[in-house]
Amino acid sequence: MLTLIKSLYLLSLIVWIGTIVFFSFVGAPGIFRSLSPVDAGKVVGVIFPNYYILGYVCGTILLLAAAWLRNAAASQGEWSLVTALAGLMLALTLYAGLAIQPRAAALRPQLHEEATAATVKPEFDRLHHRAVQLNAAVLLAGLVVTILTARSLKP
Repeated sequence: MLTLIKSLYLLSLIVWIGTIVFFSFVGAPGIFRSLSPVDAGKVVGVIFPNYYILGYVCGTILLLAAAWLRNAAASQGEWSLVTALAGLMLALTLYAGLAIQPRAAALRPQLHEEATAATVKPEFDRLHHRAVQLNAAVLLAGLVVTILTARSLKP
């Protein structure tokens, strides 16, 4: 059972951080370099719901596995921090995906209409900036979780 929990923990961490890194540094920049802003926004708009669902699934598995590993550990200190960070990562992802992304998606089509662009752009830019900040915070916390995990796996 311990091997299964550790495997699920590592797989969820790897997939989640890998997805964030790929989308943030390869996928989204490539899409926006290759397509017009309107088309790039449409493509990213199609990707985001699945991007966040993957984060919810990985985050839930990571949090549950970290809590299980904390309870099974002889010394719970680092695993308590890992569990707290996993919970924070999941909460930030839920907020970004359930509160910010739907509102930004609703505003996106209006960005390219002359009648509404000037009025919706400030709100869209604010939402986009907040989503980027949250994504960066999840990535940073995930890197800390990775380092703490590596420390716990030392021989």
